[in-house]
Parts: sequence; C-alpha cells; structure tokens
Amino acid sequence: MRNITMTLPASLPFVMWGWRELLGLCKIKVVVVMLVCTAVGMALATPGLPPMSNVLFGLAGIGLASCGAAAFNHVVDRHLDAVMTRTSRRPVASKRLPVPVALSWASLLSVMGVALLAWQVNQLTALLTFASLIGYALIYTAFLKRATPQNIVIGGVAGAAPPLLGWVAITGQISPEPLLLMLIIFAWTPPHFWALAIHKRDDYARAGIPMLPVTHGIPFTRLQIWLYGWLTVLTTLLPVMIGMSGILYLAIVLCLNARFMFWNWRVWRGQDPAAPIGAFWFSIRYLLGVFAALLLDHYAATLAW
Repeated sequence: MRNITMTLPASLPFVMWGWRELLGLCKIKVVVVMLVCTAVGMALATPGLPPMSNVLFGLAGIGLASCGAAAFNHVVDRHLDAVMTRTSRRPVASKRLPVPVALSWASLLSVMGVALLAWQVNQLTALLTFASLIGYALIYTAFLKRATPQNIVIGGVAGAAPPLLGWVAITGQISPEPLLLMLIIFAWTPPHFWALAIHKRDDYARAGIPMLPVTHGIPFTRLQIWLYGWLTVLTTLLPVMIGMSGILYLAIVLCLNARFMFWNWRVWRGQDPAAPIGAFWFSIRYLLGVFAALLLDHYAATLAW
C-alpha cells in the first residue's frame, strides 16, 4: 500500500498549543486568590447567603477582567520578562505567542468581563472593575513599575480591590467595611512582594526595574518588610475593633499573625537566605487564612442569631 504523506497547515501548531499559551497569560493562580477575596467580600455584604446570580455573574465578570488585566501585563512587560529568569518562559516574552494575538485576547477578556458585570450585576461594580483593570494593566505595569521603588505600595490599590468589588456586586454601594477589607490587602502587599523582590533581586536589577532591594538595598528592604508586617497585623485587627467580626475571627487571626510575623522576623534578621522566599509563599496562605477566618466568623455569628 502506498504511503500517503499529509502536509499540515502552517497555522495548525498554533491551534494545537494556542489555548494553553492563552491561558498562561491569565495568571490563573493569582486570579483564584483574588476571586477568593472577592467571594468573601460578597458573603460579608449580607447577613445570610448573597443572591446566587450576583455571586456567579460577579465572580465570572471579575475573573474575566482580572485575566484580561494579567494578559495586558504580559504584553506590556514582555521585554522586561525576557531578561528575567523567573519570567523568561512566559508566552509573549518567549515569543511563543504573537503580540497581536495576546493583545486581542486581553481585550476580549476585559471587555467580556466588564460588560457581563454591567449587564448582569450592576453599573458600579463594572465601573470599579474597569478602574482596577486600568490601574493594574496601565498605571502600575506601564508606569509605576518602571518609575519608582514605591511601585508596589502605590499600585497596591488596584490589587487590593477584590473584596470591595465583591461587596459592591451584592449591595450596589460602597461602605466602610469593604474599604477596611481592601486596606488589609493594601497593607499586606508590600511585605508579600518585597520578600519575592529580595529573592529575585538580581533578576530585577538585570531588567532595570527599580524594585526596593535594587534601589535601596536588601537591609533597608528587610526593615520595610518588618514594619509593613506590623502594619498588616494592625489592619487585620480593625474588623474586631469596629464590630465587623468577633472572638472567633480574633482567635484565628492572632495565630495567623504570630506565624506571619515570625516569617517577617526571619527576613528582617537576614541570617537565612531562604527566609524571603519562604515568607513570600507563607504570605499567600496567610491572606487566604485571614479571609477564611472572616468568612467563618461571619456565618458563625449568623447561625448564633
């Protein structure tokens, strides 16, 4: 029998690996953490269970917009990512995915997310989500990241928005409680990210990014992590001080804070080269633990009533 050789279209390799690369632009793990904080904001916004349609459409819309912002970040940072070991294999930085395709994907996700929120949730949630998208994808990524070592602090406002977005998706209005939840993430962001920046200092220096360990040195950054760690501890106690949460939350968060500050103390001492990356990974579990404690305390109080 004669062998038949088929010539594959030149575009077929993209079809075969394209979806994996497109999903790689979305920073799924980061978005999942954001959506957990969003969901907690939704739950805390009402004494009982929040409306399921608002929850589902809210999480879907905010998730799509967050993925779009992450994809824009890949495009804007592609030249910086290419010279950093940690990010050199990203789809756009490694040129596995063309820039026009990545831009189209980022735009599609962003438009779908904001439109879904405006259509099925409320206009204020859509507006705040769009503002957060612009804040992260353009103001932070395109300007602040390259302009100042305080990029993480200033740009942290956009990254702290998820619980506010969740709250507004249920209530349709801004109130002090979600702003407090936002403040917790805002204070947590510098010690979380600066720990990674210490671990990857050479990468940032090679890319010319003015991260704090590059511009002010590692000892100064360790001190800032220690101080911002205590600021984070203070913000996590505010829900109890204003009566938003009770004794159950307080007991859990005190344990979490003790472990959090233990890691920050190890970083501050500067005697363990593995401490910064260890502190970075624990800080993610810490934030999830704080928001889980808020959720647990909220429904425990609801059942008590």
